Amino acid sequence: MTTPVDLPNIRNITVSGRIGSGTTTLAVGLAKALGWKLLEGGALFEKIHNDLKVNEIAVNNRPDNFDLQYEEKIRNILIHEDHQIIQSHLAGFDAQGIKGVFKILVLCADEEGNDKTEIRIDRLVNRRGVSIEEAKEDVLMREKRNLDKWRRLYANNDPTWVYWDKKYYDLVISTYTHNQDETLRIALKKIGLQ
Repeated sequence: MTTPVDLPNIRNITVSGRIGSGTTTLAVGLAKALGWKLLEGGALFEKIHNDLKVNEIAVNNRPDNFDLQYEEKIRNILIHEDHQIIQSHLAGFDAQGIKGVFKILVLCADEEGNDKTEIRIDRLVNRRGVSIEEAKEDVLMREKRNLDKWRRLYANNDPTWVYWDKKYYDLVISTYTHNQDETLRIALKKIGLQ
């Protein structure tokens, strides 16, 4: 087992972003480079959805209590454990006010900040081997349903709230303008490893 790399003032790292933006790729790369444990939120959510016998798209069928407990579990890990890479949509948002957490946001957006939805859809088609229609439903419908639910649970139904608001993060990287190697290099440099 690799000895985990210690970073000054950073105990844990969160990697958040929209569906298909490249968060998993970056989180895996960081975990390997640092020798840290990786918690992939998507894999955990998928397991829970299967246990509940609920389709991931059917966000409204997932009990609110599940979301609240899941996010509290993420917060507890960030508070009480070290050397963790947590990749989850709300991990950076969850980490607000917790010392020693470096929060990364991965977007797939152009220089003007326009989301490149078609590229995110294409990534899901290639990564998961699903149809374009399934990928569109995942990116467009699941993301909207999650956002509606999370606005209700965490943002007092504020229609402008988004978890990918840059104010919640220490570093924002666009995978539209940077490939996966560049994205990892930028993150490692920012945390002081390169």
